[in-house]
Amino acid sequence: MRNVVKVLFFLIITIGAYLIIQIFAGDLAVSVLSFVSVLFTLSIIFIGFVIFLENRNPSQTITWLVLLGSFPLFGFLFYIFFGRNIKKRRLFEKKAALDEQLIQEDERIHREAIEKMTHMGDHQQLLFKLAHRLGHTPITYRTSSKVLTNGEETFSHIFEEIKKATHHIHLEYYILRHDDLGQELKDILIDKAKNGVIVRFLYDDVGSLKLSRQYIADLEKAGVQIVPFLPVRLPLLNNKINFRNHRKIVVIDGEVGFVGGLNIGDEYMGRSRQYGFWRDTHLMIKGEAVRDLQQIFMQDWYYMTNERCSGVDYFKDFSHLESRAEGVQMIAGGPDKQWEVIKNLFFSMIISAKKSIWIASPYFVPDDDILSALKIAALSGVDVRIIAPKNPDKRIVFHASRSYFPELLEAGAKIYEYDQGFMHSKFIIVDSELASIGTANMDMRSFHLNFEVNAFLYKTKSTEKLVNDFLGDLEQSHEIVPEEFAKRPLRVRLFESTARLLSPLL
Repeated sequence: MRNVVKVLFFLIITIGAYLIIQIFAGDLAVSVLSFVSVLFTLSIIFIGFVIFLENRNPSQTITWLVLLGSFPLFGFLFYIFFGRNIKKRRLFEKKAALDEQLIQEDERIHREAIEKMTHMGDHQQLLFKLAHRLGHTPITYRTSSKVLTNGEETFSHIFEEIKKATHHIHLEYYILRHDDLGQELKDILIDKAKNGVIVRFLYDDVGSLKLSRQYIADLEKAGVQIVPFLPVRLPLLNNKINFRNHRKIVVIDGEVGFVGGLNIGDEYMGRSRQYGFWRDTHLMIKGEAVRDLQQIFMQDWYYMTNERCSGVDYFKDFSHLESRAEGVQMIAGGPDKQWEVIKNLFFSMIISAKKSIWIASPYFVPDDDILSALKIAALSGVDVRIIAPKNPDKRIVFHASRSYFPELLEAGAKIYEYDQGFMHSKFIIVDSELASIGTANMDMRSFHLNFEVNAFLYKTKSTEKLVNDFLGDLEQSHEIVPEEFAKRPLRVRLFESTARLLSPLL
């Protein structure tokens, strides 16, 4: 990619020199038009050549080449903004090295995690060992968890715990809005900061693009440390714009944590006229897994600020807690990782299923691996059920999702559309025993581009609650009938096919 920039820079310098000469020659207008045309054509050809050599996923390569060939201007601009395949390991090598340095190697926790896996089935042991290896965090047995259903329950618990804070409050969000919910959070954080509690707030610069400067200024004035993640100043020249921090993390005093699908905004409380009722899911945890959630936040915070935080004030010792037979494992995924962590774990969960795979996701755009695994599971007689939104918030993604429905339905999967508002829950349940809940959608962006964090649960009461919530959601949904779905208009199917063609780029 650096070579691309160098070539384009060289071309611009060449054009500039040529135009200066033509000014004195008197035929500037004709020269500018012809030269820009040639430059644009060469740029398209050069970008296509670079994409071909990058050895991307074949579907991505073909999609980009078709897009550039069919719609040169649109394809060129789309590539400049979203398509540049910066070598992720080089781009985030500082963060990757930092993550390795900051991993807390508690030998007791790691040893106990392996020993306690003996009561699991072989396929379950393989999943959690894989998660341990990819995510560098062990499964914990001294963690209690509670599923929080929808915004009112989630934020009442979050605000209640924040108000109890005595040492520190850590927050990390993709979307932070200056609306009623955002104002309520701001007032609480300002009060805690003025009373000596350390408050660190990390928000995604693109996800929180509309956040007012005054909101930030008010927090900073009160002593809150608030920092944007990968700030974007010049989008055309910023090679990190496509890698966003989609995590939602709250850690209070190193003792209680929250993770899940809800951002800070009134729509997540069901106050939006556009979306109406907002169905979502969050998770509250206490105990050992909070250490790992804290570590994930600390890695992101240090990456942006160079501030290290360590010690017992941040990382508590939970060895005094009773060890349970149920397990909780916090896993972070992102473009700084060597492997596609979340995608690989979802894949492992799906292929391990013996009885059922239940999925709730607002954006269902699986890659070939996940799609094949789901179809094979359904064909094998596994009960595959997927709940998706009835109405879109992102139209292209919505129609891309629906393009996958026919082949899944044909394989025997059951697909439901949620009728009571907008479905934004993000969880997967396998055999009513294994579950994952967090920030990752069942889509390519979460698998390949975003920084995500999920909790993986084994035989917990939270798993039982997710099962009951899923069954409740089914009652608020209608099942898609294959014969009826096949009758949708040709224009709709064309739009779905176009959206699916673009899905590797989304």
